[in-house]
Amino acid sequence: MTNPLTVAVLGPGGTGGLLAALLSRSGHRVICLAREATAETLRRDGITVHSPQFGDFTAPVEADTALREPVDACLITVKHTALDAALTRIPRPVLGDALLVPLLNGVEHPAALRAGHRPDRVAPAVIRVESTRVAPGVIEHGSPFTEIDLTGDAVPRARLETLADRLTDAGVTARVAGEETAVLWAKMAFLAPFALLTTRYGVPLGEARTRHRTELEALVAETTAVSLACGAPADPARALARYDTFPPATKSSMQRDAEAGRPLELDAIGGALLRAAERHGVPVPVTARLVRELRDAGH
Repeated sequence: MTNPLTVAVLGPGGTGGLLAALLSRSGHRVICLAREATAETLRRDGITVHSPQFGDFTAPVEADTALREPVDACLITVKHTALDAALTRIPRPVLGDALLVPLLNGVEHPAALRAGHRPDRVAPAVIRVESTRVAPGVIEHGSPFTEIDLTGDAVPRARLETLADRLTDAGVTARVAGEETAVLWAKMAFLAPFALLTTRYGVPLGEARTRHRTELEALVAETTAVSLACGAPADPARALARYDTFPPATKSSMQRDAEAGRPLELDAIGGALLRAAERHGVPVPVTARLVRELRDAGH
């Protein structure tokens, strides 16, 4: 391969493990950063992927508990709830000129990352994929697509395009998208109603969009209004139509976390939406009620 990259993957779970394996398989050097037990398993066994899109394969990776050398890019693929602890694995002096690519839900993390890293090297991205880590180094990729939009208003476009090209060569549908706020809010405007409703009622999307249709429509209207106030275009009719195209059994990642007893990204999604609404004076009564009820339930 011409000019292979060295890529660190912070959090080789469902998303990070899939991307690490795909990049390794296509000839790049991949360093996975994780807890010692997971790192030891990855060093020994590599990452095995089971995927209808990419087939079944095992790819070798390097693994460590912390980054100890410069890399071209660092993909941050942990959940928002684990972000602060995970960032201790990538010391700023070691990162140097690396692109820092958070693939996190929510809209507030880029500013936090820029406070501790070169602002012109933080390249937020959104990913559309259903991928689950079923054991350390074992990934089940269920969706027939893996799509990434890279952005970062201050990041040199050539750096973004190089990474997008390498990801595309590895099998991901990757592109450099437009203005950062619009990209992040497009994901948020779709994710928030889906995550809050399915998690609050403990039902898959098929039930949420029928039995709780009125609430779904209200959530979409509220999220769209906040998105527009933040300067990002949003189309409520299109959002509702998208929900209707998904298989009825589809669950949000927040709902899966609730079922498994894991911490929820409630603050990164619902909390961030409420904070943006308050800043811009947008009323969001249904969103506020669902977030309150989820918090009252101990989430």
